Amino acid sequence: MSGKIPLAGVIGAPVGHSKSPKLHGYWLKRYGIDGYYVPLEIAQADLAEALRMLPKLGFVGANVTIPHKESVLGLADIVTDRAALIGAANTLIFRPDGKLHADNTDGYGFVENLRSGAEWDPKAGPAVVLGAGGAARAVIASLLEVGVPEIRLANRTRARSDVLRAEFGTRISVSEWINAGDMMEGARTVVNTTSLGMVGQPELNVSLARLSAKAVVTDIVYTPLRTAFLERAAEVGCQTVDGLGMLLHQAVPGFERWFGTRPAVDDATRNHILSV
Repeated sequence: MSGKIPLAGVIGAPVGHSKSPKLHGYWLKRYGIDGYYVPLEIAQADLAEALRMLPKLGFVGANVTIPHKESVLGLADIVTDRAALIGAANTLIFRPDGKLHADNTDGYGFVENLRSGAEWDPKAGPAVVLGAGGAARAVIASLLEVGVPEIRLANRTRARSDVLRAEFGTRISVSEWINAGDMMEGARTVVNTTSLGMVGQPELNVSLARLSAKAVVTDIVYTPLRTAFLERAAEVGCQTVDGLGMLLHQAVPGFERWFGTRPAVDDATRNHILSV
């Protein structure tokens, strides 16, 4: 680093709800790194100008959250293949040569969370994905990359599922939301990417009657940490993985790139974030 204290942050509107400053601040303190990570509330109209100014102010990178994750792709000089495939970026690097590098680490965080939280073999059988929004795109891309043989997809609005099948190919099959319970038969991975089950949202009421105890079930929701959906899967005998680890793991590549140290995702990290 040139003697300057590196700065990073999270860009969004609103951004006050983000746990990223607490997470990155914890890691900075834990590893004794001179650096800062701050929330940056930036309106859509100001995004392009802000991305030009931040490097001049000492920023080495930033995370991106709603509503800017798609917009930044059009402003970046370099877009990774996975960010282009997903259609969104969550991690920006302000390179020394002045170029803006955009990546998406959500899928990486999702896979690492499953690998660290369960005995999980992605190639063991089909995956069921519930939901077809931005998170589903990252999940589907990562599942295909690690070798899941088939993805069964259902969304409350069928048309959005059809769009993802058209983009991601023939390993995706689409079912009507009302028939989502039927997709569970033989599935070895089940993922809820919807907001159903989150605090303040309706419950996810998809039937698990056909779900095998051999399946690994995860929910990207982490408020509450143990959703009713995960509790029902545990009653079937499934291994379950909560959504907090995805948040923690997706932050690792950016922190390492910005601050030069690869942080550990462990119980101490989880407990710190849960102590909000």
